[in-house]
Amino acid sequence: MSGFGPGDPFLSDCPARLVVELIGDISRKMLTQTLRRLQAHGLVSHHAYAEVPPRVEYELTPLGATLIEPIHMLTERGRANGDTVLDALGGDPEQGV
Repeated sequence: MSGFGPGDPFLSDCPARLVVELIGDISRKMLTQTLRRLQAHGLVSHHAYAEVPPRVEYELTPLGATLIEPIHMLTERGRANGDTVLDALGGDPEQGV
């Protein structure tokens, strides 16, 4: 992803580890499926290197970069109103599901 170097995001010293930590508990399979889906929708580009061990990089495309501001705004809205939403749900975030 843009701003992150290469490496295995499941290794503790990988800069892309931040993405995995932001997403939460995610398996390799689910991360791969999600990245492939984002690539199919034109939101990220994928580059594979002919190296041992294999290495790939994902980077936001210009289209993907257009989502940074709206996602940031939604994040800020969640931070500002999260407690109010939880109060409305009686403190149970699963209640609205």
